[in-house]
Amino acid sequence: MINLPNCPKCNSEYTYEDGSLLICPECGYEWTLSSEDNVEEEGLVVKDSNGNILKDGDSVTIIKNLKVKGATSDLKQGTKVKNIRLVEGDHNIDCKIDGFGAMKLKSEFVKKL
Repeated sequence: MINLPNCPKCNSEYTYEDGSLLICPECGYEWTLSSEDNVEEEGLVVKDSNGNILKDGDSVTIIKNLKVKGATSDLKQGTKVKNIRLVEGDHNIDCKIDGFGAMKLKSEFVKKL
């Protein structure tokens, strides 16, 4: 969801987008969105163990040894994981780890590189 700025003319909060224009339904004022206007996209926000925000495609490192069900060995601390993908849920990182294959990790056990 996108938070649009209030109307600069009448300060109405009911603005909407129509193509590249923003329109106020109360006073009829039309304007274009400039780079200084604060438009925030809300969505999936995933943070690593240090509080850094992660994005799709980031590289991370594992901060502690993790046991893997069905595997003969653990994921070792310091293992680097490239090109992560963020997903909804408890295990919010999808990735491929060399020697293990496709995995789901919790963001609390990684830190951004």
